[in-house]
Amino acid sequence: MAEPPIPSSMLLLGRTSVTIDHQGVQYVLRTTRAGKLILTK
Repeated sequence: MAEPPIPSSMLLLGRTSVTIDHQGVQYVLRTTRAGKLILTK
C-alpha cells in the first residue's frame, strides 16, 4: 500500500530551500518564484 503524499509545505516549513541528506549525499530542494520545485545535488 502506497503512503500518502507529503505536502511540500511540510518539508520546507516556510523556507525557500531545504537541504536533504540521502545516503550521505546532500541535495537542495528549493522553490522558484513561479512556485515550481527544483532538486539539485
